[in-house]
Amino acid sequence: MIAEGSAENHIPVIAIDGPTASGKGTVAARVAEALGWSVLDSGALYRLSALAATRRGVADTDEQALADIARQLDVRFLSDKVLLDNDDVTEQLRQEHIGDMASRIAPLQPLRDALLERQRAFRQAPGLVCDGRDMGTVVFPDAPLKIFLIADVDARAQRRYNQLIEKGFSANLGDLSKDLQARDDRDQNRLVAPLKPADDAVVVDSSNLDVDQTVERILAHWRNRA
Repeated sequence: MIAEGSAENHIPVIAIDGPTASGKGTVAARVAEALGWSVLDSGALYRLSALAATRRGVADTDEQALADIARQLDVRFLSDKVLLDNDDVTEQLRQEHIGDMASRIAPLQPLRDALLERQRAFRQAPGLVCDGRDMGTVVFPDAPLKIFLIADVDARAQRRYNQLIEKGFSANLGDLSKDLQARDDRDQNRLVAPLKPADDAVVVDSSNLDVDQTVERILAHWRNRA
């Protein structure tokens, strides 16, 4: 845990949580760019753990092996790509089966413990924008601004469908919608760090907002937080 009164506590954090395909990652990166802060895609760490486990043939029920993989991840985040063991895995991380496995292993406490301090280490001056499912409730509960970014399932499914088609992957809109709903149910009902807004979070519904509008709304909340 971060000690009360530690230097890290004075580094501002904007925590953006929300369900799958709500646009958290894109929005967080844009907010961080506007402020000149660093960014953390916490979901990428879970996807990386899932991808590494898949490569090593580790089952999604082997809690200790998954935690060991998470501790030993050889990962680098570059401006436009993610490297795992010096291999560019940026596109692989967005494949649906990797996202689905990440959702299944995310509730495992040993894995979460292994990744917690790695996430908190991203808190560096001048500030951090992070996105995930428990950034405001568990990882950075003292963040001065917590956003819970939502969008209805149909809007999220359409966004994910467009992303996959643009990248050359096949996709079925109906299947994506069902998958997103299943992930929502799993994330919201898990016993460990369930997906929910922090008590002091600001809920932003992006169903009818584009990226620029969503980013500006969050920046406005930051400017007006007092």
